[in-house]
Amino acid sequence: MSQEARKLPYGDGRDALLSAVLDVVAEKGLRGASYRSVAARAGVNHALITHHFGSMEGLLAATMEWSVQRSIQETGLSGLAEPDGNFADSLIATVSAEPELQLFQFEMVLESRRNPQIRTLVERLYASYVSTVEEALTRRGLDTGNEAALAIFAALDGLMLQFVTMSDPARIRAAVHQVARLITALEPANGTTGTPGTN
Repeated sequence: MSQEARKLPYGDGRDALLSAVLDVVAEKGLRGASYRSVAARAGVNHALITHHFGSMEGLLAATMEWSVQRSIQETGLSGLAEPDGNFADSLIATVSAEPELQLFQFEMVLESRRNPQIRTLVERLYASYVSTVEEALTRRGLDTGNEAALAIFAALDGLMLQFVTMSDPARIRAAVHQVARLITALEPANGTTGTPGTN
């Protein structure tokens, strides 16, 4: 059966293209993502990219938003409100199971140095992550003025980059535990006891 003759249920073509972008970029880098390579990986006609997203740029933007939402949800990033061993294990297990989510985002971050359109997407990516961390810290009763959230996210982001490139789970897990200790250390500095709403 040809790809054009293959009938996907409504909505599957769009989702298949988003997933295919992750795979292609993880394997070939951002410059390897073309209409044909992404459509071939998705098993659909490349005209669907234009149909659903308007252009490759539209597809990359949609994939970025989709990948960030999935990453925040699946890694349990909002679990920083209670940073324990489960958070570290969940983070590492999620990234191990689907490293393409992080690799795609890292490729976009690097490309943003050369492409102002992608820079805007990356700024939104970071804003989503830092906002999620800030909300988790606020639930813990910490008023950090956003600087701590940025620092904590930067630490986790760097650790995940090391993990997907060098894969040393024990070392990365220990480092994530250290980030949890740093969060706990913020409590006395903020006059909190770890219980939201108390001082």
